[in-house]
Amino acid sequence: MALHFGKRENEINKPLNSGLGAPRYGAAPTTPSATTTPTQATTPATPAAAASGAPAVSGTAVPEGGSKLTVGPNIKLKGVEITDCDTLFVEGLVEATMDSRVIQIAEQGAFKGTAEIDIAEIHGSFDGNLTVRQKLVIYATGQVTGKIRYGKVVIEEGGQLSGDIECTVATAAAKSATSKPAMALAA
Repeated sequence: MALHFGKRENEINKPLNSGLGAPRYGAAPTTPSATTTPTQATTPATPAAAASGAPAVSGTAVPEGGSKLTVGPNIKLKGVEITDCDTLFVEGLVEATMDSRVIQIAEQGAFKGTAEIDIAEIHGSFDGNLTVRQKLVIYATGQVTGKIRYGKVVIEEGGQLSGDIECTVATAAAKSATSKPAMALAA
């Protein structure tokens, strides 16, 4: 049996364009052998992993699946724009601009920059412009500073929120209440 560039002769060669329909980098795997169940993805494998500060499943309903970017401990990601990412999990430092569905910042994690998010769970620190379309959760160790806009907010005892803060749900309700009489007069 002869080897050609690390392949055996009897292996089936894939066409060059076979990878064009594959999901982008960071997307969920599509092969049955490479997929994980939600319990595998969210539970630490060993008690040592749980003791080492591995992320725990939170009480907030976070959408499963989709693309997930994890910035691990001691990693610094600076000067980027993060797009097409369903979930960003930060254990290190991120200085970026992003528009996403979910951001989770671990206790030792920090995010600086601008973020437009559906759901934000903050155990660490956030500094910058934060727009949370649905729910902002700040845990006891969390610190959020800057220009903050949110739909709903939950702050655990000890959590910190400071800066230019505005509830967008109340603002939207007030705008729609004032615009309805104006429309009635115009009719």
